[in-house]
Amino acid sequence: MSIFIHVRAGLTHHETSGYSVAMAFWCKVVLLVSLALSQPATALVFAAATPEQPESVPADEYPFYDLAVEEKFLTSRTRLVIIERMTSTRLHPDEPQLPMAAWFAEQEFFDGRLPKDLMLDFVAKTQRPARLDARFTFGVRYRFVSGEGVPDTEAAMPVLPAAWPVEDEGDGDALEILDRLAFSRVGLTLRGDQALLYVANQRPNATGAGFLFWFVRRQGRWEIYDTEVLWVAQPDQNPSGRR
Repeated sequence: MSIFIHVRAGLTHHETSGYSVAMAFWCKVVLLVSLALSQPATALVFAAATPEQPESVPADEYPFYDLAVEEKFLTSRTRLVIIERMTSTRLHPDEPQLPMAAWFAEQEFFDGRLPKDLMLDFVAKTQRPARLDARFTFGVRYRFVSGEGVPDTEAAMPVLPAAWPVEDEGDGDALEILDRLAFSRVGLTLRGDQALLYVANQRPNATGAGFLFWFVRRQGRWEIYDTEVLWVAQPDQNPSGRR
């Protein structure tokens, strides 16, 4: 590309000063155009196509995960919990659509007693998956998996390494591996006194169930107020329940 600039002869001192400013401006233009043209087009396309990194689940939601796991899933013999790395955006294994506010209200979970602002916050947070981090404190070692059960390569305490042995304590009973739990984000009321969480337990033998946990805060402490079973899966059967 060529740029031609015509200069009149016999410039005055004032005109010479203006000419210098104009030349400096055009030199910058030529430099910027040259740099832009020298960049590979593939690099620009790749930058535009880079997927947005998912956000991480805020730290203040993990106490609800811990409470649900401790009270509803752990036993005295559980030694390992397998957890889906990304939060769930569906409330049923066979339901591809994201939960919408109108649909959620029509289901009348908990006999329609859920506060509206709690439902709206829960639905809004489940529209996009978020990344779970090593913030669980339910007292049992755990490991993250992604997708179809592929172990997550990231390892940090207290996350269990992929080769961690689960050994028998010698009394003949097999120790339990809780495989696996999928969590949603946690919805909250505007006052911050009630919370809602979805947890799915899909086992390798094709059994499992999905639950909604309704939390309330009393005297400064959170507790599970009620639980709704959304679906149940039996061997060789499709998950059934409320849709």
